Amino acid sequence: MVTYTAVKNRILQLLGEKNMSIHRLSVESAVPPSSIKNILYGKSVNPGIVTLKMLCDGLGVTLYEFFDTREFRELEQEIK
Repeated sequence: MVTYTAVKNRILQLLGEKNMSIHRLSVESAVPPSSIKNILYGKSVNPGIVTLKMLCDGLGVTLYEFFDTREFRELEQEIK
């Protein structure tokens, strides 16, 4: 799995757990809905750490909690 897919999956997982829509996440995080959709639908495959921090703030999790998953721990090296 590539990092982009892990990020997308984690955002979708947290949206589901918190019963949040993209619109609500946009309001809570101050990230435009178009930016969130670009991450989720593959137009933006390399979101910046500041954007991810803002999304985490909107989701009510820390960056540590966001990345502390099996999926991220088992990522393969992207540059071979």
